[in-house]
Amino acid sequence: MLLVTHVLIALSSIVVTGLAYISPSQRKLYSSYSLVGLTLASGTILVITTHSPLLSSCMTGLAYLAVVMFGIVATQRKLATQKTI
Repeated sequence: MLLVTHVLIALSSIVVTGLAYISPSQRKLYSSYSLVGLTLASGTILVITTHSPLLSSCMTGLAYLAVVMFGIVATQRKLATQKTI
């Protein structure tokens, strides 16, 4: 059950980050931050409880973080340029 929740949170995080990039707002940005934190927390719990191989879990997690953090940084820049105009 935790695995399904983890995957749903991660997918929601990617969707919310994409939506935040399309139409930036501070609220969507905070939602992205929260979902990234929840994904990391649930992933850590999964690794600890299931004793899964750490290397494969970390590689997947790093790929996820790279995608989402790229979206968050791009959204922050886009939001910053909107505020200065």
